[in-house]
Amino acid sequence: MNVDELVRDALRDQAEGQSPAGPGFADRVLSVRRRRRSRRLATVAAAAAAVIAVVVAVPALDSGKQDVRPSGGVEQTGIIPRPDQSPPRDMIAAGRVALAAYFTTTIIEQSADRAVSQRTYWLLNPRTKKYAKDDRWSYVAVAPGMTTAAVLERNLPVPRIGLLDLASGQVKRWIPVDRPVAGVEFSTDGRKLVATTYSKNPDLRVKVDGAEGWEAPFTQSDRTGFHVIDVASGSSSWIGVEIGGGAHNPETFINSRQDFAFTRDGRLVWSGMPTQPGEKFYDFTGREVAPPALERYRDWSVDAGVSPDGQLVAGPFAGQKWKTSSFVLDARTGKQREVRGQQLLAWADGNSLVAWDIGPDGNEFHQRLVLVTLGGEKTIPLSDFRSPKDNTGGRWEPVFAER
Repeated sequence: MNVDELVRDALRDQAEGQSPAGPGFADRVLSVRRRRRSRRLATVAAAAAAVIAVVVAVPALDSGKQDVRPSGGVEQTGIIPRPDQSPPRDMIAAGRVALAAYFTTTIIEQSADRAVSQRTYWLLNPRTKKYAKDDRWSYVAVAPGMTTAAVLERNLPVPRIGLLDLASGQVKRWIPVDRPVAGVEFSTDGRKLVATTYSKNPDLRVKVDGAEGWEAPFTQSDRTGFHVIDVASGSSSWIGVEIGGGAHNPETFINSRQDFAFTRDGRLVWSGMPTQPGEKFYDFTGREVAPPALERYRDWSVDAGVSPDGQLVAGPFAGQKWKTSSFVLDARTGKQREVRGQQLLAWADGNSLVAWDIGPDGNEFHQRLVLVTLGGEKTIPLSDFRSPKDNTGGRWEPVFAER
């Protein structure tokens, strides 16, 4: 089924009317293939559900229904699909987010029993609206507005963070840090960075007895803490965070790469973990605190996280009503609702998400980006299918940012 047919079906569904979705939805998503190996001990994430009209209609963000309004084209509707491209060459977007970059991963062998997982990025140029390869960076985080990216050089961990102008491809400024970092993320407003510090490269891989290929060293991490950085001034403070649960919870551990990120309001940082409680939250002094009221149902392995309005949380794989479906949770009550999609990646708005999902062949590893809407039955393709094989040029991973 092509996009035009999906649009016609969506409008037909609208005309017939759909029952409104209740305020509580389920948001904990099982992430499938790409995380199975490295997160073998974790509960993983997937994605959510249904239809937003393209080109001729703009979706209303209410209960899966649609409100048709005049539109001058795809870009004005906020939905820019490339259903014939994988990996994408031209900009993909939906609502408030766009595919700001994507990367592929290659295992670089260093010795008979040691290797490193290395990323190669393709970054969206905001002028040309095309993706271009930039193999200088080991890690990239794109700021809201998609004009600047925080970049880390090769050979992690590194002693500085670059602020890259995405149009020119030039680093505008370097921010030095006194403890080396291997991961970095922006706050929602783009004013702060949280940079995760490690004493060794968290992307090292080892041979594990009984396993095929290279694996992350489970139960072992060299994470040391995090910097909170003011982007404008470059000033930062480092906070050490001890790994392990202490005497009362000695079994607690984290994955080799377990980066910190900001909560949606930017007031705290948090990190996932593959054992209970699943996430830990910290203030900027490093003191562990209770989860914020609207983030207590967050699942660290689900990329979409909390909805823009803070009312919903993307949750794990469901696979009940549909072969590939996910839960979305009400952020206050935890009430779940099943929606379309295999792995939830980003909120397009308060009622729809970008997700990975499978096609008619039913292969759970043969996925494409789709747009799904709460309360809907169909999905709109945003990309062509990616390769089902690991570590290939066609097995690309998306990086989304707010437009």
